[in-house]
Amino acid sequence: MEIDMKGICKSFGTNQVLRGVNLHLRSGEVQALMGENGAGKSTLMNILTGIHKADAGTIEVDGKPMVFRNNKDAEDHGIAFIHQELNIWPNLSVLENLFPLKRPRTRFGFIDFKKMREIAEAKCKEIGIDLPLDEIAGNCSVGQQQMVEITRSLLLDAKVVIMDEPTAALTERETDCLFDVMRKLKAQGVAIIYISHRMEEVFGNCDTITVMRDGQTISSKPVGETTMSQIVKDMVGREISEYYPLRTVTPGEEVFRVEHLTQPGVFQDVSFSVKKGEIFGVAGLMGAGRTEIMRALFGVDPHKEGKVFLHGKEINIKNPLDAIKEGFGFITENRKTEGLILDFSILKNIALPSENTFANYNCINSQKEYEFCKVLADKLGVKTTDIYQEAKNLSGGNQQKVVIAKWIGMHPSLLILDEPTRGIDVGAKKDIYDLMNELTAQGVSLIMVSSDLPEILGMSDRIMVIHEGRVAGILSRKEASQEKIITLATGGN
Repeated sequence: MEIDMKGICKSFGTNQVLRGVNLHLRSGEVQALMGENGAGKSTLMNILTGIHKADAGTIEVDGKPMVFRNNKDAEDHGIAFIHQELNIWPNLSVLENLFPLKRPRTRFGFIDFKKMREIAEAKCKEIGIDLPLDEIAGNCSVGQQQMVEITRSLLLDAKVVIMDEPTAALTERETDCLFDVMRKLKAQGVAIIYISHRMEEVFGNCDTITVMRDGQTISSKPVGETTMSQIVKDMVGREISEYYPLRTVTPGEEVFRVEHLTQPGVFQDVSFSVKKGEIFGVAGLMGAGRTEIMRALFGVDPHKEGKVFLHGKEINIKNPLDAIKEGFGFITENRKTEGLILDFSILKNIALPSENTFANYNCINSQKEYEFCKVLADKLGVKTTDIYQEAKNLSGGNQQKVVIAKWIGMHPSLLILDEPTRGIDVGAKKDIYDLMNELTAQGVSLIMVSSDLPEILGMSDRIMVIHEGRVAGILSRKEASQEKIITLATGGN
């Protein structure tokens, strides 16, 4: 299938999102679509798949004008869209999630679960993954849920597959499996649009790179005819000389200490400390228990044993409110379900942990609240028409910025960041790294959980590696390397 999008324009109210965008996709091509958050990538794909209607421009499929009425119409014509945000039915099994609508039937008209299982197992074998088909999808890890979405889309036998940040929540093994599948699909003539901020993945697996900025097509070149630095410049309109800023802060005295934290079956005997102004990195394979440890420290999930100390004094955190009162902030892994109230405005989301600071005699001073939130939204570069816009209408990256602004605004003494730059473009990542440096210079202690090894190595003062719920080792910045982290994360010495 060949797709040609010409002069696509789209506005939402007074906000013009797309300004004459062009995109050409050939059969058997893997084309990367790159750009900062808010550049218009997802909107362009939503127009292609019938979710939105273009204000101007044309779409041709195999040389014929085409406008899909809705997402199902696009799927029926062989175009599958794997969205960045997970779209699963959490109360259904993995097997049921793989067949949401078109389920095989017996000759008596009943759902043929045996046939469903045979088809699913065959596709999983082809992809090279092992999905727990009988498990309730809501109980699966974020990585497993993402693989469910990918597998479901591949079961449509699509001729064009759009992947929006598909590896953001995947382990290294799952990522390798995905790229194997992409190569198989390409050999079969399937075209792939690959939306990602990860340069290494793009240059290693794509044929063409198309860059968007401010709702326009900036460049479209074969991978061999461009460079990472040129792509970054096309994306942000400027050169970024130092991707990871120089760490100039010298960590001070111990601020936070954990001793023998244990939750049977989840994590065991976890002990570490964090210093004032330190970025304490936490690495490990997906499912190792990194997130579960952080959730227990913030009072979201329970722990059976262990002690937690702040400034040398033992504290007892039973719930997130206790943690907030102690000056803790927590940027969660899943911004959509845990980090935001999607129906609330940007302003209300940012203000939420700090509302008491705007109250006079139990009445909120709206002007102070607005000024407070506007400064934070501008500082984080949230792209929006105004801060009264509902959070659900933002791009994934801009939603993440709102989450970060929310916790920064309460001036925490300890901030836990779980995958803080997942789904964030290269320019915004640099801004977040600079902000992390700024916070540590002010004496804030940071715990950063990340699956991105270059990020862990580039930003951390010390790195704790978790393997199967236990601390496999803690490395200083000087002794840490990608090889050492991987060795510890996989159970080596």
